[in-house]
Amino acid sequence: MSKSIVVTGENFESEVIQSSIPVLVDFWAAWCGPCRMIGPVIDQFAEEYTDRLKVCKVNVDEEDELSRRHTIRSIPTLVVYKDGKIANQAAGALPKNDIEALFIGLI
Repeated sequence: MSKSIVVTGENFESEVIQSSIPVLVDFWAAWCGPCRMIGPVIDQFAEEYTDRLKVCKVNVDEEDELSRRHTIRSIPTLVVYKDGKIANQAAGALPKNDIEALFIGLI
């Protein structure tokens, strides 16, 4: 079972910006093949780094305003927040090691 948190416009502030630990946010969509490819890896990180990293998912189809506010132009887009600010960001179906490199130095 995934420990990732579904983030919406309503809980983005409390789950991401106010988090006491770094947050990996996966902007994705159900129809996106590359998103589905990295989904299990993202879920694995949610399990593996439970106490050191919060993993959140934003469905861009359901959260259009949130996606626009964060200037998401392509998916999957991964954004790492630390202390309420963007610390790292990447787009595309990256290999596991490249995704992990986005946050490992921050936890």
